Amino acid sequence: MLVFAGLGNPGAKYAGNRHNVGFMAADAIARRHSFSPWSKKFQGLISEGTLGGEKIVLIKPQTFMNLSGQSVGEALRFYKLDLSALTVFYDEIDLAEGKLRIKTGGGAGGHNGIRSIDGHVGNAYRRVRIGVGHPGVKEMVQHHVLGDFAKADREWLDPLLDAIADNADMIVKGDESGFMNKAALAVQGKAAPEPEKPAQKQVPKQQSHIRQARPQQAPAKLPESGPMAAMLKKLFGNKD
Repeated sequence: MLVFAGLGNPGAKYAGNRHNVGFMAADAIARRHSFSPWSKKFQGLISEGTLGGEKIVLIKPQTFMNLSGQSVGEALRFYKLDLSALTVFYDEIDLAEGKLRIKTGGGAGGHNGIRSIDGHVGNAYRRVRIGVGHPGVKEMVQHHVLGDFAKADREWLDPLLDAIADNADMIVKGDESGFMNKAALAVQGKAAPEPEKPAQKQVPKQQSHIRQARPQQAPAKLPESGPMAAMLKKLFGNKD
């Protein structure tokens, strides 16, 4: 048995928020694979089904994001599962919109739902990080994640959620790179491109700092009279 947890905030007020994309992923999986109707358990909503030959319990904590660990921890303890059985789907502002990455373990990265789960059960579980983009300034992060996806976002969000649902069995089988590839193909050309770094100007090759530091010397002036002048004239002749 495995537990798939999608994170978000309960209630219609938050349903369309970027912060609720974990709920959206769980809903997409349940619909696509005909899981059981959602029921209340473990301070959350659960739905059961099968993926890749494994029994899956989907859970959407109803404790609000900051207390997600209470719900997830209760489910793991009830089924006597260790952290390798847990996969968490959640929003990631440090990924561009439409990007998806999977990793196991690591820090919370400022995400309160992940911080809560880490505090209740530890951090050695699989995380499916769904990019929702960054507003650009730290002060706007809360407004950004608690804001609804724009209508234009559905162009990449819907295909991404479909890809998560269609290929969720690849997570069960451990094919994480294959799963990420399917997600990338689903949104190719639909998500906003990441800003390009400005091209670096070609700077002419400069002298070393040692040579730059040396004073530019004027050409040596040849003597016009005297023994040295006579010798030079004898060697090179008179050249006007």
